Amino acid sequence: MGRCFSVFFLVMLITPATCQEKKPNFLIRYVHKFISDSTEKSKPQNLIYPTIAYAPETKWEFGVSSVLVGYANRDTNNRLSELRAFGFITTLKQYGGIFEHALYTNKNRWFMLGLLKTQSFPLSYHGIGYDTPTEKIAVVEAFTFNWRERFLRKVRGNFYMGLELDFQRLSRVNFVPYTTNSQLLTPTGYTGYSNMGVGVGLLYDNRHNVLNVRKGLFAEIAILNYRKTLGASNNFSSIFTDLRVFYPIRKRNVLAIQSMGQFTLGDAPFNQNALMGGEMMMRGYYLGRYRDRHFLSIQSEYRMLPLSFAKKFGLAVFASAGMVYNNQSKITSQYFKYAGGAGIHYLLFPKKDVWTRFDVAVNNEGGSGLYLYLGCAF
Repeated sequence: MGRCFSVFFLVMLITPATCQEKKPNFLIRYVHKFISDSTEKSKPQNLIYPTIAYAPETKWEFGVSSVLVGYANRDTNNRLSELRAFGFITTLKQYGGIFEHALYTNKNRWFMLGLLKTQSFPLSYHGIGYDTPTEKIAVVEAFTFNWRERFLRKVRGNFYMGLELDFQRLSRVNFVPYTTNSQLLTPTGYTGYSNMGVGVGLLYDNRHNVLNVRKGLFAEIAILNYRKTLGASNNFSSIFTDLRVFYPIRKRNVLAIQSMGQFTLGDAPFNQNALMGGEMMMRGYYLGRYRDRHFLSIQSEYRMLPLSFAKKFGLAVFASAGMVYNNQSKITSQYFKYAGGAGIHYLLFPKKDVWTRFDVAVNNEGGSGLYLYLGCAF
């Protein structure tokens, strides 16, 4: 589930009513700073704001988010870089922290894309496969630590190539069963694992603003190997593919299309199988509702940024289809899952064309999701 509620939305509600005060308080001045956006385009910009969310597994969640965007050497000919950080704690004493970055160096020679995530957080586990039961069969209580980093160097034009690293650790694992079938509760990695993957990535990227692409192409393929000789708990390999195409329609609108795949070879633990769902792809399904060795998906989104009658607001509608599977020769139409929805976008940094979004999504099984994030979904 995404960040459902945020003080950030007060930005749009309280500013018009209070901007006439002679001596506005700190909150009003802080809000007005981002509403007016008088910062030079080349200057980095930062926003820190509290978040509140609710989910059945966590109850109430309270957190703080921060985002920093800017250009290398303050040169707007470079691509826009971003740093994000988020920390939270729940009323059930769960906690976690996430740090993400997409950094371009001067003249876009290097592209570094990474994620660091640690949390004590329950996982709803429905089993493995496309036909798992609607009701979860267990809640997995565990401590997770994930770190993935890509170090990509421009080799020619918009082509990049480089090293990819992925470290994932699952510890203090406890399956709280909702079923009496013990075989379903002992997948590979059910006692915990620690896996280090090393591989290579090849990327084509001609996007200028990764947070809101108006026109461009992004294509990536990465191969990662996890081996016991590297200290891993399991021997397996993962292949990742990601293709995104962005078509401008008139001056304001964009049609965005993305196709993703993950293909697993070997004995991967249950939480490093291909997972379907989340805040980016197959919105409407929570991440991991379906999992298996392989995953394929496609989504499209039509963005109206901004609306013709409201320069600070935009709308987007989106739809997606995806499937997890184990054996390609047995794929049928029953494997496919569907989701879709719409979102409201707000122009946070006008001079950098950076938007924040609040998406509402549903899936064909009656589930739903709410997502509040900076930047478009892809």
